[in-house]
Amino acid sequence: VQLQASGGGLVQAGGSLRLSCAASGSIGAIRAMAWYRQAPGKQRELVASIYRGDLTNYANSVKGRFTISRDNAKNTMYLQMNSLKPEDTAVYYCNLLTESLFTYWGQGTQVTVSS
Repeated sequence: VQLQASGGGLVQAGGSLRLSCAASGSIGAIRAMAWYRQAPGKQRELVASIYRGDLTNYANSVKGRFTISRDNAKNTMYLQMNSLKPEDTAVYYCNLLTESLFTYWGQGTQVTVSS
């Protein structure tokens, strides 16, 4: 299984970015997909997750600004990020959890928000 994350970049505060994560390979049934982020010197943290049935969960710091979604036909997950703040600067990683409880990570994509 491979996860390919894309869509990161440099944006000014208040701007928007859309991250994508495409899953390929013998995935099987997916229990959940999620976005994590890790800023320099900080621990990796959960940003948002989406479960079967499109149940979603967000970190308090991004609620109302970020939206996670999935295209099941394409095995692709998205993170629409609006009203970006400098504190959103981090490497964003996508994660996939199968029903068999195997977990996979993408390679990360850098998001930099300038003030």
